[in-house]
Amino acid sequence: MGWPVCNETLQAERVSEVPLWDGGITFHQLGLIISATFSLIAVLVSVYLVFQHAVHYLRPQEQRHIIRILFMVPIYAVVSFLSFYHYRHTVYFQVLRDCYEAFAISAFFSLMCHYIADDLHKQKEYFRGIVPKPWYWPLDWFQKCCGGERGIWRTPRSGLTWFNIIWTGVFQYCFIRVAMTIVAVVTQKFHVMVIEVICVTVAMYCLIQFYIQLKEDLTPHSPFMKILAIKLVIFLSFWQEITISFLTSSGAIKPSSQMGLPDIKLGIPSTILCVEMAAFAILHLWAFPWKQYSLSNSKHMNAPKDDFDAPRMESYQGGFLGIKALIDAFNPWDLIKAIGRSARWLFVGRKHRQFDPSYQGQPGSSFTVKTPAVRMQEQGTAYLGAQSGDEMMMMQPTSRQYDSYGGERDELLANAQDNPVTDSPPHTMKRTGSQ
Repeated sequence: MGWPVCNETLQAERVSEVPLWDGGITFHQLGLIISATFSLIAVLVSVYLVFQHAVHYLRPQEQRHIIRILFMVPIYAVVSFLSFYHYRHTVYFQVLRDCYEAFAISAFFSLMCHYIADDLHKQKEYFRGIVPKPWYWPLDWFQKCCGGERGIWRTPRSGLTWFNIIWTGVFQYCFIRVAMTIVAVVTQKFHVMVIEVICVTVAMYCLIQFYIQLKEDLTPHSPFMKILAIKLVIFLSFWQEITISFLTSSGAIKPSSQMGLPDIKLGIPSTILCVEMAAFAILHLWAFPWKQYSLSNSKHMNAPKDDFDAPRMESYQGGFLGIKALIDAFNPWDLIKAIGRSARWLFVGRKHRQFDPSYQGQPGSSFTVKTPAVRMQEQGTAYLGAQSGDEMMMMQPTSRQYDSYGGERDELLANAQDNPVTDSPPHTMKRTGSQ
């Protein structure tokens, strides 16, 4: 038995099967009927939910990412059916699915970040004040056997460094997944599949670590159901295909007179995935509801003007039939900037991370100079008298000078604002003065 390779386009294969029973239908026909039925259910339910979010486009910075996530189900369902129906050219259909998978993962991460703070600058201020939790399994095992808190798998001392690691771990998949998909179409080599397995595992691990760290602050947004919905879609689709592909390529599963090779390689995983997509489309109705964005919602109608949780818009921004919302949702510019920021931090900003104020006062930190605001707090404010506005702004521990390392001023979301000069609002998580 030779080393397995990726499945080819099956251009030379033809389905020639005997009926499952006398005068009945073949396995291929049965699979197509099941796939078409459940794909239609998945598409109809998902399109309904997307349409409701588009016409009730009240919070663009949130709903933009929700629409991106919701489109993952119909794309998976349609691609799975077409891959089964046009099985000789399935690899070309899967390019769209694989590329959109990375897009959906980045959208989910961006949505969670927006729940924490509206823009990148506020997010950085937030994460500067958190205490990173230890890595969960299996990195905690690697940490124990590879130097502990002094080894490569150590827990970051700075919450901002932890955030940048998670950011890079998520957005690396967006680039590598697309690149490896193109390479796989050309080469059909097994090592490409191995790289994809590693990258998707890293991305999903980072999402779970992000959820574990922030689940208390994200509780009002029901994060568990959201992460479960997207994690299961990616996990099941990826590993089902990998498992069946490996078994067929290695010869563990062989075709018969009632089940041809295309049905084994493509029909079985595609049919299963279509059924699962119908279930996930229904789950999304509860994971990503649209009614909370309706202006008729009493929460919005009665929200005070100074309520920071109230929607920033007083009218829907989706345009006629939500067309503007769909155009906004599929504008990839924020994703491109996020990928660029992750690459710049990995190769440049990472080397200067200890100059960030979040490392101030920590053992082994390169940042030892105290800011005027810190000295003012240590001396007490009773003897300083009233300060002018300009003096107070100079005393504030701004982070703009440190953001120049690694391009921290790049935006995560579309409408990033300037760094606030006032102290950031308190968070529900445990904070510390020196991370």
